[in-house]
Amino acid sequence: MFGYVNANWKELTQAQQERYGAVYCGICRSIHHRVSNPARAVLSYDMAFLALLHMSLYEPEENAGKNRCFLHVLRPRTWVNNPCVDYAADMNVALSYYKAQDDLQDEGKTSAKLLLSMLEPHMEAIRQRWPRQCDAMKACMEELRELEGANTANPDLPASCFGRLMAELMVYQEDQWQEELRNLGFALGRFIYLADAMLDYDRDKRKKQYNPFLAMGQGRDTGKWEQYLVLAMARCTESYEKLPLVQDKPLLDNILYSGVWVQYRAKVKKEETNG
Repeated sequence: MFGYVNANWKELTQAQQERYGAVYCGICRSIHHRVSNPARAVLSYDMAFLALLHMSLYEPEENAGKNRCFLHVLRPRTWVNNPCVDYAADMNVALSYYKAQDDLQDEGKTSAKLLLSMLEPHMEAIRQRWPRQCDAMKACMEELRELEGANTANPDLPASCFGRLMAELMVYQEDQWQEELRNLGFALGRFIYLADAMLDYDRDKRKKQYNPFLAMGQGRDTGKWEQYLVLAMARCTESYEKLPLVQDKPLLDNILYSGVWVQYRAKVKKEETNG
């Protein structure tokens, strides 16, 4: 459920690319210090959007630096840090943990078992820092398993369930912006779930696994299904535009208005190429 909320890199200016990369590196560095060095394997650009959104909304004071790491040994990389970056790091780890739990229960993946053993020792600290978000992740992932186990034929139910998870994750602190942030997260979560279902349709059919579009008894209808994505993203951006964002607004615009579709089309192309 990662990999959609990324920028359209070709349309970013050099300064925007550097800013985006610095936030990404900041999250990576935060995961290292707050969790562990191996946990950086779960890092996702999706969380850079989360950090940038909160940074634009709350404009916290930033720390910055430039360091080498095991991935970038020769050339130092710029990073930024602030409470919003740390929050994105914790959410990245927590969401990866609960997703790994789901993968282990559904498919018994060895990789999921290894990931859980790596993250479990650090989850209690994250739960204590963010109980509302972690409770929502756990509850929604359990509800998703029930809906999928019942072969639910209504895509709105599992999509909305994941939307509620993303809604709570999107709310950094409960204040005057929480309603629009929840609406934004809910619609974005629906987009992610439905896009995943569309892309996994053939694989799920082959493996006889749950897919809401299979449960509906439908054949592939990409054109119709994409209308669901357009509607979800329209509702997402409607809430997004109600937030008083100035800092990094062009970069955030790039991600929501262009980047998500570039990532989606790239995944569609990859699926078609792989047959």
